[in-house]
Amino acid sequence: MAGAARSETVPRPLVFSRRLGDWRAAGLSVGLVPTMGALHDGHRALIARARRENDRVAVSIFVNPLQFEDAEDLAAYPRRLAADRRVLETVGADLCFAPAAAAMVPPGFATRVAVRAGTGRWEGAGRSGHFEGVATIVARLLGLAGPVRAYFGEKDAQQLAMVRRLVLDLGLPVRVVGCPTVREPDGLPASSRNRRLGADARRAAGCLPRAVARTLTAFAAGERVAERLAAIAAAVVALEPGVQLAYTAVVDPHTFEPAAAVGPDDRLVLAARVASVRLIDGARLGDRGLLARSARWREWAAAR
Repeated sequence: MAGAARSETVPRPLVFSRRLGDWRAAGLSVGLVPTMGALHDGHRALIARARRENDRVAVSIFVNPLQFEDAEDLAAYPRRLAADRRVLETVGADLCFAPAAAAMVPPGFATRVAVRAGTGRWEGAGRSGHFEGVATIVARLLGLAGPVRAYFGEKDAQQLAMVRRLVLDLGLPVRVVGCPTVREPDGLPASSRNRRLGADARRAAGCLPRAVARTLTAFAAGERVAERLAAIAAAVVALEPGVQLAYTAVVDPHTFEPAAAVGPDDRLVLAARVASVRLIDGARLGDRGLLARSARWREWAAAR
């Protein structure tokens, strides 16, 4: 499925919608990768998957103001559109949709979309209005896109579950595709927020993937009590001075309620603030492949 030699950038929603409609009218399948820009290896993996599975690939770049509770956090979010366009040239994206804020949230915009199930805890509890802001813009974006496969990373697992519920409840003609978390050499999930970490904070952030690995090790050894598994992760984070734990929990991957009878498909979720940067991590408890790779994280960190 060869992509265009050069990706096109469009800033206007109706132009974006029209381009995707033209592709479908020509009998081409369409993959969409929604992002907030500052593209990293996690985004590259999403685009590569979309490239393999579709005739055409569109990538949206939009820093969504509705999902930020903290104005300073919104202002600090990296914006690298020129660099992102260069990345898209190398990864085979056919279209970049990069609207201005006023194009997606125009004056008088009075609609909000709220997914009530699965959003009240964890990220929803710690970030007021976050999921409502995400759901509103995702619903608008998918409405503009029409029938597509939409690719989201499993790092934001609670958000992924919410998007799946949104698509189901609204009957949108979209297939949501979840893609495995891409991790950096020390195990930290790839994220644009990692760029905001100084050298000391970056080393401290390594406690998050170590907490994941320790919890998955305990599960593999037979631990099946959700509270104990969550406490194992919390204890690892607590050993790192300067890292403030927000939560650890073991949850049902669909409802994001605390898991009752713990099984391999349930997820560990955790969040912490490192310096001024809020980071999240987590994994499926039965992910033995991830557990096997975790030894490399320790080796890499020890060599630094």
